[in-house]
Amino acid sequence: MTRQDFKKVLIIVHDLVMTAAAVLATFFVRFDGALLNDRLHVLPMFLPPFVAFAGVVYWFFQLYRSKWRFASLPDLFNIFRASTVLALTLLVIDYVLVSPQLFGAFFFGKITIALYWLIQMFLLGGPRLAFRYVKYARSRNTIERDANTPTLLLGRGSDTEVVLRAIESGAVKRLQPKGVLSYRSDELGQSIRGVPVLGTFADLDRVVQEFQERGVPIRRLVATPGALVPEAHPDMLIARARRLGLPLVRVTSLGEGMRDAELAPLEIEDLLLRPTVQIDRSRLENFIRGKRVLVTGGGGSIGSEICTRVVAFGASHLLIVESSEPSLHHILENPTLLSSDTDVDGVIADVRDRDRVREIMKDFRPDVVFHAAALKHVPYLERNWTEGIKTNVFGSVNVADAAVEVGADAIVIISTDKAIDPVSMLGATKRLAEMYGQALDAEFMGRNRSTRLIAVRFGNVLGSVGSVVPKFKAQIARGGPVTVTHPDMVRYFMTTREAADLVLTSASHADAEGRKLTDGANSDERTSIYVLKMGQPVRIYELAERMIRLAGYEPGEEIEISVTGTRPGERLHEILFAREEPRAEIGIDGVMAARPIFADRARVHQWLERLAKAVEAGDRAAAEEVFEEAIPEFTRRTKSPERPAEPARLASR
Repeated sequence: MTRQDFKKVLIIVHDLVMTAAAVLATFFVRFDGALLNDRLHVLPMFLPPFVAFAGVVYWFFQLYRSKWRFASLPDLFNIFRASTVLALTLLVIDYVLVSPQLFGAFFFGKITIALYWLIQMFLLGGPRLAFRYVKYARSRNTIERDANTPTLLLGRGSDTEVVLRAIESGAVKRLQPKGVLSYRSDELGQSIRGVPVLGTFADLDRVVQEFQERGVPIRRLVATPGALVPEAHPDMLIARARRLGLPLVRVTSLGEGMRDAELAPLEIEDLLLRPTVQIDRSRLENFIRGKRVLVTGGGGSIGSEICTRVVAFGASHLLIVESSEPSLHHILENPTLLSSDTDVDGVIADVRDRDRVREIMKDFRPDVVFHAAALKHVPYLERNWTEGIKTNVFGSVNVADAAVEVGADAIVIISTDKAIDPVSMLGATKRLAEMYGQALDAEFMGRNRSTRLIAVRFGNVLGSVGSVVPKFKAQIARGGPVTVTHPDMVRYFMTTREAADLVLTSASHADAEGRKLTDGANSDERTSIYVLKMGQPVRIYELAERMIRLAGYEPGEEIEISVTGTRPGERLHEILFAREEPRAEIGIDGVMAARPIFADRARVHQWLERLAKAVEAGDRAAAEEVFEEAIPEFTRRTKSPERPAEPARLASR
């Protein structure tokens, strides 16, 4: 028996004992003398079946599922409902069965049943609240003893209340909340879990100065998600914090119980996006929990985030496939992975090695595969086109074939918005990988529990290696200039967390609703392309200007913006769907989907054979001819000059 099972048994025993105690207490309070003796005489026949019935009622109202240390109003309401059902049961038995047929008089009576209801509520709810208060008092003492960082919480009351709960439970450590600042003036003068609301964001300087004069210097500012909404003017908040020299951190999660709560430095890029797309956490937990998950490229920006999310949602096993030893070591040492209940392991392998990939898949036998291994930088792939084809095309083919061979439920190929109307080798290689997956998916359609193969298209991911935002930050830190390739270039942006959640959400849909045939003209095809709703694209030049201002400088005066010209394979505007791709409404907020346009598997195999020969011969023209045939839109690009293939550079040891 596990420790968790033992605790649940103790709760069940407690509730059943309290049920018997409630009946006995009711009789001793309500009756005495002969009336009490008569009822105690009958009690051995009545009490056991009633206690057993009570256990069923408690199970039905989920009294055993919640932890006592987190006892809350919903738990008390469940106790209220269970006690009410038991009292009504006694009323029916007493008035319908016992009084007229067996006893000749009321065994309980209305007043006795009402008294029982009160005592039962107290005996079930009282110990839970007392236990929670003891835990609360102990945690407060621990916090007061260990907390050494006087802190101001920033945000609306509902968000700060959750953070304060997390601090009390120990999920967030070493913070000593001294006050709350809210951007809403109607919350002034209130107290949230004993911490006063001292002012608005505009009062930050005054509040910090007052604490300084009292000999309690504020050492940290914690911004809740509500502090970063546009109406809160977070730009001003960052500027004030920097002027005061105070560290400003943000809460990365306000989930149930703050189970994965983290504090991270508030960065400029946190203010560059629309509000983050909210996910259906329970959906992802139901999909991932207990599954064996394999992630290729798990040490990269997207792959590593997918790994942490998979672990957070309860996968039983996680295998990380990575060609870079340092990257694999780094992700395997991630504290989130180390502290989880998931069995995490990693292997060094290159997706271009077909036999090695098949061996890994056969040994691990994953339920779900996330294929994030890729070469993704446009300029490098334009020069090293053979390497891009080997990894992005044939590597994807190897992973897809191996996953199908072992009967995986689903494989998600990480693609890019550059795959639509591609003008670069990156876009062309990713689009052909999509087409191969779609051809396989269509071939298996209709087979019982066949592998689903889908693609997820990303915009630019903030914080990923090579992303424009870290590049701009580094240029600003050096004093400029900030380099922009074209003043009219626009891009879609998303966070790494959004990217990872999009991948998991898409897989959950593909493996459930997506298996059902769709209605309409394309009833023989299922959704196989998923894209996050990323709002309006951002003009890169305006992004540079805002980042300079958020850093405290004036663009064009203190930090120059230099236009360097577009690079080979770049285009001004990105596209999320091809014009011919039929859209599909999947009923999930924040996610768009489309049904595929593709060639049959035999045709795709012909292209792959010709592509392999072109790579072996180093014949770029032949490779581009294959892409032009497979992807007609590729013919509209500005063609690159003829030049021999350049080998990829190896990282220095």
